[in-house]
Amino acid sequence: MASTVGRRSGDRTLARCVAGLRDDECMSEAMEKSAYTTRPLSTDTWGDFARLVEANNGVWGGCWCMGFHPEGVGKGHTAAQNREAKHEHVRTGTVHQVLVYDGDECVVWCQYGSPAELPNIKNQKAYEKESTGLPDWRIGCVFTGSGHRREGVARAAVTGALAAIRAAGGGLVEAYPEQIEGRAPQRGSYLHTGPEDLFEEFGFERDRWIAKWRWVMRLRVRP
Repeated sequence: MASTVGRRSGDRTLARCVAGLRDDECMSEAMEKSAYTTRPLSTDTWGDFARLVEANNGVWGGCWCMGFHPEGVGKGHTAAQNREAKHEHVRTGTVHQVLVYDGDECVVWCQYGSPAELPNIKNQKAYEKESTGLPDWRIGCVFTGSGHRREGVARAAVTGALAAIRAAGGGLVEAYPEQIEGRAPQRGSYLHTGPEDLFEEFGFERDRWIAKWRWVMRLRVRP
């Protein structure tokens, strides 16, 4: 089922609704001002997702957004194997991912799921060292296609994921973004989990530091 999320001023309005966990009237008003469309990754939308991945070199050389899944990526995993593994997750329903469309084109996604569904995170040892318990949900990769960055589409993707989490009953949500304040501009895959300031817009707060520029951030989403 498709839904819509806002562009520019509209997307910030909806982000504030989600972040503040405000009432359905606020959500409905923001949705009416929306310009982007969201759909879940499924067998029906696999082709749209695959086109976005293929247009961006398989995503950082061929990971196909498998890094957070149990199979992981890296040594011993080819791009073709990653593609098939992702497709199998879609076929079996073991993936949660919001796709954002600009017209008919899929331009960004936000991956989310339970820790069992997304067990692999970077800096795992540092994460576990001071852990006080697992969250209900994790937000994994946030990927924007080349040519669509700096347009607010990543915000739209996170908005869609949090709205889906809220609809599924809410709970404690973790994200693992990169701090951008105080460092030189970066390039490449370092922002595959999104920038810290994006999650701050939704009300996420720092829980603990797990790498030089990476934080565990948390938000409790009510149903």
